[in-house]
Amino acid sequence: MSNIDNIRNFAIIAHIDHGKSTIADRIIHSCGGLTEREMKAQVLDSMDIERERGITIKAQTVKLNYKAKDGKDYILNIIDTPGHVDFSYEVSRSLYACEGSILIVDSTQGVEAQTLANVYQALDIDHEIVPVLNKVDLPASDLDKTKKQIEEVIGIDTENAIPCSGKTGEGIEDILEKIITILPGPKGENLGDLKCLLVDSWYDTYLGVVILVRVIDGKISKNMKIKMMSTNQEYIVEKVGVFTPKAIDINELNAGEIGFITTGIKVLSETKVGDTICDATKSLKEALPGFKPSKPVVFCGLFPVDSSEYQKLKDGLAKLQLNDASFSFEPESSSALGLGFRCGFLGLLHLEIVTERLEREFDVNLLTTTPGVVYKIYMNNDSIVDLHNPSSLPDPTLIRLIEEPWIKATIITPDEYLGSIIKMCQDKRGIQNNLSYSGNRAVVSYELPLNEVVFDFNDRLKSMTSGYASFDYEIIEHREGDLVKLGILVNSEPVDALAMMIHKDFAQRTGREVCEKLKDLIPRHNFMIPVQAAIGGKIIARETIKGFKKDVLTKIHGGGATDRKRKLLEKQKKGKARSKQFGRVEIPQEAFIGVLKISKEK
Repeated sequence: MSNIDNIRNFAIIAHIDHGKSTIADRIIHSCGGLTEREMKAQVLDSMDIERERGITIKAQTVKLNYKAKDGKDYILNIIDTPGHVDFSYEVSRSLYACEGSILIVDSTQGVEAQTLANVYQALDIDHEIVPVLNKVDLPASDLDKTKKQIEEVIGIDTENAIPCSGKTGEGIEDILEKIITILPGPKGENLGDLKCLLVDSWYDTYLGVVILVRVIDGKISKNMKIKMMSTNQEYIVEKVGVFTPKAIDINELNAGEIGFITTGIKVLSETKVGDTICDATKSLKEALPGFKPSKPVVFCGLFPVDSSEYQKLKDGLAKLQLNDASFSFEPESSSALGLGFRCGFLGLLHLEIVTERLEREFDVNLLTTTPGVVYKIYMNNDSIVDLHNPSSLPDPTLIRLIEEPWIKATIITPDEYLGSIIKMCQDKRGIQNNLSYSGNRAVVSYELPLNEVVFDFNDRLKSMTSGYASFDYEIIEHREGDLVKLGILVNSEPVDALAMMIHKDFAQRTGREVCEKLKDLIPRHNFMIPVQAAIGGKIIARETIKGFKKDVLTKIHGGGATDRKRKLLEKQKKGKARSKQFGRVEIPQEAFIGVLKISKEK
């Protein structure tokens, strides 16, 4: 049985691409977790998509044995966390399972927005923090400047900051020694009643649901009867193990340790992240505080390009949801796109990754509608409705007010780009809160409506600043907004897939742009097609697609306006009116995709 004082549980936190997974590789290698032959780059990034994009999506854990310079044997439990804002819920729950954090800052880039967000999360739960300055092997590395930035922007003492290089392995031993001397060991009673935090869960084809746990008090062992406190369900532990990073079976997990258990659960929804697990025979009086459940903030429709792939898409979504409880979906149908699903995501990167996995792992060709956010609709009868899809907006006469979600955004940028960033934030109805400097970098804080940010904010920020600015956000509240539903009509028929919620001030311009785009993308028919943008019953923009004009007079020779010519033209006119009345306009998929791109190009 391990001594609880010799255990160190810590998370690795940093901005995207600052070297978390590479340093985790070095630590694993240094402690002999894997042999030279088994090592590969980013060993903890198990998904293909993580390895290709070079990002971490799922937090991963490893248990390592380390012999310190003082001769004692220590157990190190590492959690390697994602750096991207969409996956910050992974970071928050990983931090709860640990007592300390290693903060990695790229010494060539300095402090970035996500560095700040993750450090504040760690400080909020009283973590001890070890700053590490990575990439010292690069010629652009500037240790003094980076230390100064950490002190100014974050306010952490950098006297003990460790220079290191994930690439060459320099400084890794120093990090391990600092982990042991600076980070506290876990507190807990081995002999107490079982109290355990459910940190994460995922589906395994052979074992069913695998549950990642952090034991606070007591011990969890094979064949023990346990109870989930949020559902009051009881289960028998079939398997207990740890990742080293290979999964290894053991008999029990003691207080302060992190490992996994399986209990024969087949459905992921039975395991709520943040739940408390206790001994079924000795119930606890109160559960652990757990953490806030992750709520989807961006919604969009996913439709198969070929309607025969509907079932394939449904199966793919269900399988992805097994490993990602933060993603939700429900069936919806659209007159233009057929049957599909309304899906909820944590952000645009999350959306991108889920759609890419569907296309790659399940071989489904997808069409994605415009991403939107959740609005709160306050009705005149005092009821509140959550609106996920603009096409289901209730009658405007029954609505008292509409509230939209707002975020607090932190942008860190080199000084020379500040003017254009402030202009973009103001164009998107932003309210500036704060502006401070650290050297030649500005840290600017804005409050912005989420639906202005969700589509193209990050792309525009990166292109406007040549990739130097970084951006992080958190949702703060819903606020009343002057919002309207912009509907698009083609041949007087509403196209629900193109409906969008938009601020009144931007409606006219956007409506005009959508109509112009559709005019170019919808092929001509035998009759004239009006393309209109409307708010309620009021048309605010219109374009007309001209019909083909068949020359019915070719057979007639000779000039002059004869009765025969007039009769033929009259007959053609009637035919066109009739085909306009009954003719269906087929809107090609390129038209939908083209409209979705409008906002990105603006």
